[in-house]
Amino acid sequence: MSHEALDPVFHSLIALDAPLRIAGSGFVFTEGPIWHPKEQFLLFSDMPGDTRRRFDGKAVSVQASPSNKGNGMAYDAQLNLLVCEHATSSVARFKGGAEGAREVLASHFEGKELNSPNDIVAARDGSIYFTDPTYGRMPGFGVERPQQLDFQGVYRIATDGTLHLVVERGLFTQPNGLCFSPDEKLLYVNDTEQTNIRVFDVEGGTLTNMRVFASGISDVAKPGAPDGMKCDAEGNIWVTGPGGLWVYAPDGKLIGKVAVPEFVANLHWGGADWRTLYITASTSLYAVNVNVGPHTEAFMNA
Repeated sequence: MSHEALDPVFHSLIALDAPLRIAGSGFVFTEGPIWHPKEQFLLFSDMPGDTRRRFDGKAVSVQASPSNKGNGMAYDAQLNLLVCEHATSSVARFKGGAEGAREVLASHFEGKELNSPNDIVAARDGSIYFTDPTYGRMPGFGVERPQQLDFQGVYRIATDGTLHLVVERGLFTQPNGLCFSPDEKLLYVNDTEQTNIRVFDVEGGTLTNMRVFASGISDVAKPGAPDGMKCDAEGNIWVTGPGGLWVYAPDGKLIGKVAVPEFVANLHWGGADWRTLYITASTSLYAVNVNVGPHTEAFMNA
């Protein structure tokens, strides 16, 4: 299965014949991969299976079951684990890592229960951003129940613990993946149903100057849609899409595609040199060697 270069620069990111390795399989639907920089292991969510799993480079084991149908995960600068929980409509923090004590950081907005926090990033200033679509209120992916909020938003948890809506209420249909640019002056947020990526300027915790970064991330002939999304060290945006991963240059040009044989939900770099790309794709966890690593996030230097 060959990857596809749509611009010569893509060759510097990954070899077109780079093989995908199956790190684990037999899962229900994998999501939310995150690499521990000190202990060198990957956590990922088996969301409908209500299980959080750990890959140590050799084998996959169960880290937590049940897991409140956890989805997206991130570490903060202190290596506390942040988890978007579908079953509880909460953002939870686990002190010191996955085995630590659980505390809820966000569960309600304006007195109403959040929809189902989905994906999450921790900024260098200590604040946390997350998306809140409705997927966790659907059968299988969460707990089926009525929606209390009448919109799907993007939020910021400030360092003082307060929760802020940072986008217009009607802007997104199903906000999903999000990531910062290397200098954290830009925040990218995709919308699964609108099949696009928006980008915002980040100014003092607020998002301004919204524009569409990429659109039309769809293909009737191939399964896949915008979901998980990450930014590499060079500012390229890697997003899930039909047939695998679609890669965009910082100027929004589509430069290549990574072919994956299953529906892809998310991705994260790992390994001692951050040159292994882990891909959560439906029933399997894949790994592929790449030539570029992620942009530096606060937790990577913890």
